[in-house]
Formats: sequence, C-alpha cells, structure tokens
Amino acid sequence: MNWSADAEAKLKEIPFFVRPAVRKRIEALASEEGHEAIDLAFFEDAKARFGQK
Repeated sequence: MNWSADAEAKLKEIPFFVRPAVRKRIEALASEEGHEAIDLAFFEDAKARFGQK
C-alpha cells in the first residue's frame, strides 16, 4: 500500500511500539474501502474511526 509523504510523517508521530499495528489496521481499512493509497485525509479519518485524537 502506498502512503503519501504527509500521511507517513503523521504515522511516525505514533509511538514506535504500536506503529506497525496502526499501519496494518489503516491499510486493512483502506483495502476494504477500495483505496490504493493512503493520504493524510484518509489517515486522519481512519484515526478518528479508531477513537484517536
């Protein structure tokens, strides 16, 4: 799954020990919805759905 630079930068703000799980969960959600890439807007939307700030 391709990530935009700004979405990747936001992902790096997440603590390293949970980052792989967050990446996997967001990529799974994007895949379910038919996205081929993850941009900042989708990243923020996915985080909101997971109950993150």
